[in-house]
Amino acid sequence: MTEVTRPPLTSDERTQLTGWLDLQRSFVRMKCAGLTEEDAHRKLLTTSPLMTMAGLVAHLRWNEYSWFQLNLMGVPSTGQTPWTDDGHPDAEMFVDDIPVAQLLDEYDAECARSNETIAGLSLDTVEKGPYAEQGEAASLRYILCHMIEETARHVGHMDIIRELLDGRVGYTKMADLE
Repeated sequence: MTEVTRPPLTSDERTQLTGWLDLQRSFVRMKCAGLTEEDAHRKLLTTSPLMTMAGLVAHLRWNEYSWFQLNLMGVPSTGQTPWTDDGHPDAEMFVDDIPVAQLLDEYDAECARSNETIAGLSLDTVEKGPYAEQGEAASLRYILCHMIEETARHVGHMDIIRELLDGRVGYTKMADLE
């Protein structure tokens, strides 16, 4: 994923929503830049041992898939996700054996697929997945707002974890970390 800037102050709603989501997405790779594999998988929070930098990247990747493919587009779940009926609710975060570079590449690819999926859709498009079947379908507008919140919240977690790992804080440009 390439670095992006904030959307223009007076742009239309779609440009604002997708722009803010892309900005938050860009911070994920930025927060992981320069980490060793050991640090990317280091468990610093004893009460939340799955919340590692690598675990958060995987979580965000699967949230992209869940909201834009399963929920919005109604892609059937045929075992392609890490979740099972009797499995751990945070199964996507069990990534101790997966290199962080791979997780980041998968996240970037999923974000690109999400953007391609929604490119031609109206913000009023309603999801077709399991929630629609239950009468609780959300619009694409709602999903974009939710994904901005979800991604920004976990980028905040990444801020804290990164500071605990090596003291690095803020939104430093990726070039400054390389």
